[in-house]
Amino acid sequence: MQRGSDRLSVHRDDEMKHELQGLLRSGRPTRTEEWHDPEPTADDDPEVAGGPVAPGGSTASLSAVRLELARLLGRQVFPADAHKLARALRRVYAPDAVVEAVERLPRTARFTTVQQLAEAVVSSGREENA
Repeated sequence: MQRGSDRLSVHRDDEMKHELQGLLRSGRPTRTEEWHDPEPTADDDPEVAGGPVAPGGSTASLSAVRLELARLLGRQVFPADAHKLARALRRVYAPDAVVEAVERLPRTARFTTVQQLAEAVVSSGREENA
């Protein structure tokens, strides 16, 4: 049996399957020592369990939208208009909800910071929901 460029042997593969069997069956950590378990999330951790922040949603706050846009865009694209920002978001494979929210902004608007962009996206999302 040819294994190609796999770094693990057949025996190590079987050993890893055996180690993970309890976790996969129970759906929770099965180790007896607590220090092996992953650390739970803190109260001030950003919310990532629900996926990316969708601007214009009912639960999207200004700070969450700003954080998501800053993470995706960085500083190098500013100052820019909405069309250029939408292209930059598509290049980094941003979620469709984020790109569509930026594309809905007026084409004549020009943004120099992520804060300005986030405020425009959140306010346009509120106007559409009203």
